[in-house]
Amino acid sequence: MKLTLKSPIIHVAATLLALNLVACEDPSDKVTSAKVNDAKKAKKVEGKALDFNQDSGSVEFTGSKVSGSHSGGFKGFKGKIIVVEEKPEKSYFTVTIDMDTTFSDSERLTGHLKSPDFFDTKAHKESSFESTEIKKDGDKYSVTGNLKLHGVTKSITFPATVALTKEKVELNSEFSINRKDFGIVYKGKTDDLIRDGVVIRLKFNVKR
Repeated sequence: MKLTLKSPIIHVAATLLALNLVACEDPSDKVTSAKVNDAKKAKKVEGKALDFNQDSGSVEFTGSKVSGSHSGGFKGFKGKIIVVEEKPEKSYFTVTIDMDTTFSDSERLTGHLKSPDFFDTKAHKESSFESTEIKKDGDKYSVTGNLKLHGVTKSITFPATVALTKEKVELNSEFSINRKDFGIVYKGKTDDLIRDGVVIRLKFNVKR
């Protein structure tokens, strides 16, 4: 049988190849990578704390492997924001995540993420972030703080938009971290390796 560009077999093969190429894209390549350093000492900030939890925002992630990607997040977390002089640069925030509330777009994957291969939620029940510096960077802000994940604490710096009004405090950010920086080194299957970059999405909308 002679195959031409108009042949159904060629058409199907080309379609499958195109779909495979899309599935193989690395989501972490499309966002800013957080800068990672040794943990820093957090500054002491005085002021009235605005307490918040999962009802005031979301903490989500997207990871990928050769064959595609999966998204998820955490259903339970709590934090506080201290606003100083109505300036983000002088303010402070912290978030503590209940790792047992991990979820994903696959029930089977959710169970695997909680296992020792990934988050090991029995050994590391909580993860946390505590800001150490917030700086103006163009029309955005550069946020630095200590991220404790999988029992490892590192200082990370990532871009964010921050808005302070009389009614609320908003912070939004999307960036990536390297899971291996935090001791999460599970490789995946030989023919379907898991990528190191993980996209993190933060959205907080806290009423004052």
